[in-house]
Amino acid sequence: MDAVRMPYLNRTLLLLSLLLLLLLLGQSRTAEARRHRQRVRRWTGTEETQKHGASLPKKPPDVTKSRKTKTEHLLKVDDHDFTMRPAFGGPAIPVGVDVQVESLDSISEVDMDFTMTLYLRHYWKDERLSFSSSTNKSMTFDGRLVKKIWVPDVFFVHSKRSFIHDTTTDNIMLRVFPDGHVLYSLRVTVTAACNMDFSRFPLDSQTCSLELESYAYTDEDLMLYWKSGDESLSTDDRISLSQFLIQKFHTTSRLAFYSSTGWYNRLYINFTLRRHIFFFLLQTYFPATLMVMLSWVSFWIDRRAVPARVSLGITTVLTMSTIITGVNASMPRVSYIKAVDIYLWVSFVFVFLSVLEYAAVNYLSTVQDRRERKMRERARSQSLPCTCSISQTRTMTMLDGTYSEADTNSLAGYTEEPMVPEDEPEEKQKVPEKSEHMVVHLSMSTESTGIKKRKSLRALNIIQNTHAIDKYSRMIFPGSYIFFNLIYWSVYC
Repeated sequence: MDAVRMPYLNRTLLLLSLLLLLLLLGQSRTAEARRHRQRVRRWTGTEETQKHGASLPKKPPDVTKSRKTKTEHLLKVDDHDFTMRPAFGGPAIPVGVDVQVESLDSISEVDMDFTMTLYLRHYWKDERLSFSSSTNKSMTFDGRLVKKIWVPDVFFVHSKRSFIHDTTTDNIMLRVFPDGHVLYSLRVTVTAACNMDFSRFPLDSQTCSLELESYAYTDEDLMLYWKSGDESLSTDDRISLSQFLIQKFHTTSRLAFYSSTGWYNRLYINFTLRRHIFFFLLQTYFPATLMVMLSWVSFWIDRRAVPARVSLGITTVLTMSTIITGVNASMPRVSYIKAVDIYLWVSFVFVFLSVLEYAAVNYLSTVQDRRERKMRERARSQSLPCTCSISQTRTMTMLDGTYSEADTNSLAGYTEEPMVPEDEPEEKQKVPEKSEHMVVHLSMSTESTGIKKRKSLRALNIIQNTHAIDKYSRMIFPGSYIFFNLIYWSVYC
């Protein structure tokens, strides 16, 4: 009998414990629901009494601060079709633009482009985004809301690369005012083309433009304009470039026409750059000038020192070639002549002419030596005595201690005497007292003497180790190069 009662008692106890557990769960859920209602009343401002029972004035709720209201519901994003522009079908919507240039990063002559970082801001009114607010304060959002509403489709004309900064998040700001006015700002870095003219390089100035335009909307749908005129563009005073001086920034606007789509409003950010010349003076102009001056040193070197003069000429020519190659390597391959090309190639011509000058000197000296050798051989074959009464004379003046062995041997068989006319008095026929100046009077003739023949005496003075071409080159080359520099710098500066 006891064995039969035991299972029945266990089932009863189990049932009672289950009922007790369900009762406890119901009480806990009731308490949790009560606490939740109290929290809701505190957030919504519906709690009207204090602990002492005093009533509080009811504050009207601000929907912009309510945590129950979502952004989409507040701005009515889901109630409108934001794929269409504001006031679709009506007049063109005005969109104001202003720009703050943060930095001008680089200017590339080879690629003919520039890189700029800027803050681009758009202003327009979209009544679909208006909301009610007792404080009349705006709401600020990040880039996540931009994908759900309409924004202007502004792009950079002639841009090569551009991107919106995303560190640490996308650098996009959207600010909506209660009356529907919108401020849309983003931080962009853009690389755009710049048509440069290098005809005066490196003494040039370049004007570049960054152009903004709506991609899809013509001037009948969207009117793009500078919000505050020339004051719409602001720059950082610390902007500087290594090779350029930024002279000025200014804004312009005009209409752009496309044959297939129509007219569009286009905004321009123009800036003028003037190149610093000091770098190119040190790296290009001064070395080229020194090479030209170094080539002139050969005019003072003995014309018989062939290795010295040839090596000096070749060295200056190769150095000028290296300078020209280095300058053109950092420049685009344009089809016109640049200012630096004129200077370098004229300098190269001066250096090359100095080499040709020595070639002419060496050739003429060789011809002259050959001619003198033939005359000496002819004189020896005729074995004629040297007298002072023969009409055809040849006078050679030499500086003592500087004449060569070849010139000394050419005087063999001739007599020494001072060169004076025979019809002068004897007291005037005196030998010069200076021992270092030796005059040798060489006479060869097969005809009889006469007064007419003596009047036709001609003297050929040759100063040892110096040629007439070298003497003239010492004056002509520097003078011509100085004259070229005066014209060059007066034209391009």
